[in-house]
Amino acid sequence: MLYLDAAATTPMRRTALEAAWPFLTGEFGNPSSTHEPGLRAAAGLKDARARVASVLGCRASEVVFTSGGTEGDNLAIKGIALGDPRGRHIVTARTEHEAVLESVDYLRRIHGFEVDFVALDDSGTATTEALRAVLRPDTTLVSIAYANNEIGTVQPIAELASVAHAVGARFHTDAVQAAGRLDLDVRTLGVDALTFSGHKVGAPKGSGAAFVRGGIPLEPVLHGGGQERGRRSGTENVAFALALAVALEAADEERMQREGATAGGAQGPSAGTAVFIDTVLRQLPEARLTGERSHRIPGHASFTIDGVNGETVLLELERRGVIASSGSACAAGRTEPSHVLLAIGLSDDAAASAVRFSWTDASPDDLARAADALRDAVAAARGL
Repeated sequence: MLYLDAAATTPMRRTALEAAWPFLTGEFGNPSSTHEPGLRAAAGLKDARARVASVLGCRASEVVFTSGGTEGDNLAIKGIALGDPRGRHIVTARTEHEAVLESVDYLRRIHGFEVDFVALDDSGTATTEALRAVLRPDTTLVSIAYANNEIGTVQPIAELASVAHAVGARFHTDAVQAAGRLDLDVRTLGVDALTFSGHKVGAPKGSGAAFVRGGIPLEPVLHGGGQERGRRSGTENVAFALALAVALEAADEERMQREGATAGGAQGPSAGTAVFIDTVLRQLPEARLTGERSHRIPGHASFTIDGVNGETVLLELERRGVIASSGSACAAGRTEPSHVLLAIGLSDDAAASAVRFSWTDASPDDLARAADALRDAVAAARGL
């Protein structure tokens, strides 16, 4: 089986499991307890927080452990908007993950916030000019994802954050798809909050973290014992925090090695992605790339294919030993077209034909095999 659905999830790294294992077995203490087992657990949690902070380029105190990207988005968006609102206006994009869109809609419905959506071009990119056009003096928060999970487009986050800060708004980015593929240094990005999920980098499902810049008031989503410096109540999952830290470190180190190889002239992920895209488009003239070509996540290629149903193509691909997807795993099982594809101007029929490939370590031979399998799967789907 050739697994090309890393945007949905990745296998757990052995090193992450080994880091977690002691705290799933003998080291079972509560990190809030003051006895010896509790202090050992607290030390493990402190180590995990420092290691995540090192990758993010922030202080350890600015890291909040969560259960994943969805909780992180809810905490950052609701927490910042309600913690110290300078106004009742929020800006986001229609291509955001449901965790962002529904958090924003909750603030609109329950707390009376007004919401505007930044205009996007047909690749799903938000420009600084488009963002300026919707900002207001009372904008309290802008939330735009670092990279889109369905179409792979990478946004100019540093530039967008600077524009938001110019009017006094705070800026959050959902970096779930960027973790392990793009630089997460929050000093370079200039963001006030960043969220990511562990299972995209080889940590367990149910692990994640949020960066929230120090000094920003944050209204917690979960209330209770006041863990995580009062920002996220609930006994901390030390095992998953350590697994997350180890996996994030490994993924970021691999990213830097790949980028170094690319700079030295070797075949890197961006080059491999470009070759795969070119091969698919050459073999399937009816295919269209979705998202930005030059500014997209390494190891991500997404297409619409005229005249076929994407789900049928995926079944034919799986029969040929290739696992891919039609878009966000969080929307699997729904019958309506992808909101992301509709937001960049595609028709319902085009959106229904979408196929997405995403990978972390596929070889050139793997990708050549996948391209051939896609060509044959499309032919089989037409035959049906």
